[in-house]
Amino acid sequence: MAVYHRGEKVVDVWAGSRDAEGRPWRADTMALSFSTTKGVVATAIHVLADRGLVDYDRPVAEYWPEFASAGKDRITVRQILCHEAGLFPIRSLIDHADAMLDWEGMCQALAEAAPAHPPGAANGYHAFTFGWLVGELVRRISGIPVDVFVQREIAKPLGLEGLHIGAPPSERHRVARLLRESGLARLPDRFEPATRLLGRIRRWLRLPLEPARVRDALMPEGVLDLLYSEHVHDAPIPAANGVFTARSLARLYACLAAGGRLGDRELLRPETVARATEIQNRRVDLVVPFPMRWRLGYHLVGTSRGILPRGFGHFGYGGSGAFADPERDLAVAMVVNRTAGTPFGDLRMIRVGGSAVRCAERRGRR
Repeated sequence: MAVYHRGEKVVDVWAGSRDAEGRPWRADTMALSFSTTKGVVATAIHVLADRGLVDYDRPVAEYWPEFASAGKDRITVRQILCHEAGLFPIRSLIDHADAMLDWEGMCQALAEAAPAHPPGAANGYHAFTFGWLVGELVRRISGIPVDVFVQREIAKPLGLEGLHIGAPPSERHRVARLLRESGLARLPDRFEPATRLLGRIRRWLRLPLEPARVRDALMPEGVLDLLYSEHVHDAPIPAANGVFTARSLARLYACLAAGGRLGDRELLRPETVARATEIQNRRVDLVVPFPMRWRLGYHLVGTSRGILPRGFGHFGYGGSGAFADPERDLAVAMVVNRTAGTPFGDLRMIRVGGSAVRCAERRGRR
């Protein structure tokens, strides 16, 4: 994990094993970080917006003409970024998770897909599809693949040594292996009881939540086999297969916490960060059973000291996550290879975030 406060790196620690053989985690070890990837990919589109190359309120089809089919001609970039496009289903979109390694095939399937609800009428977490939707926009506008864009336009300018979408062969020796005895491996056994519990919660609280919809958004056939295989790194899956060090994530979010500048390096203008992090909706999500307070690619930040009013970031399955808190000029990140908890993460990142907030407040009084 790593923490930045007032632009200064104040915590940078690591521990544990990076594989089942017990080889030690090292300073440069990266970890597959699942949905934490979305915050990085969203930042890429904000870089393009900062340069005037994309307008959040223009139709996606202006940049990606094939996307206009099946009633999607009016879906805006903003609706994609705040999960209001209605394109969250993936299990019904592909026959097997191996299709997720075919960039052109996934983009074509999404271009031909019909929304699950009228765009803008609801928000449903685009757990996997977010990556191709935003990533293809980055490619269409910039002319380069999203994984290359992240390296050239985010990692290199900020001096980030561990920030990749997928993992190039030259870097795979640094990637920690997921441990099979962890929570991810047991997810199929837990999913059916979890869906029954979600059904009871839905009826009790009268939430707009359907277990079948959750499964369709989160569990394409064969997804665990893909995530545990070496092939998961072969192609960008920009909603799920980012591999990061905590210090690189924390440094990126430290830049965002400070309004887009870190030291003498400017990634975004303050007004761009402000637009990107404005809350877009407060409804209960159709896939995640609570209000996520979606920004443009980021969500709320919950900690053991409560929800941070101005905090934004993205957490991933199993415990990874990163966030910025502009109010305290604070950024926190953690990556793991022993997954636990539910598909929406666990309490470790929440506790770490609360500790960081408490320390920042104490430091601020000195």
